[in-house]
Amino acid sequence: MQLNFERPDYEFSLRGANGDSALVNDRRLDRSFIVAPDKLVEDWPVREVDALTPADLEALLALRPEVIILGTGAVQAFPPMETMAACLGRGIGLEAMTNSAAARTFNVLAAEGRRVVAGFVIS
Repeated sequence: MQLNFERPDYEFSLRGANGDSALVNDRRLDRSFIVAPDKLVEDWPVREVDALTPADLEALLALRPEVIILGTGAVQAFPPMETMAACLGRGIGLEAMTNSAAARTFNVLAAEGRRVVAGFVIS
């Protein structure tokens, strides 16, 4: 059986992520970052999910997402309620999950043509 690697229809895809790093296309990132199908923002200054503020989400919200995926590191964690409410008040869902699950979810939603933006916390 012959296997072929198909390039996605979007510019940035996640090839893997854990609590220490992520592989976006062929680039390894070891600091928190934001990714959308057509944009990569390196060095997002967030280091802890429990300290995430609504102001920290502005860089993600500026990309006009339908849904935000929050990769919380090696273990699932949730941001403070006021941070989640900042998204919900704008009609934007915020889903928190481990970085590995967030990478898979991002790729599925991006492949479906959804306007997804993901923030990955790497500490």
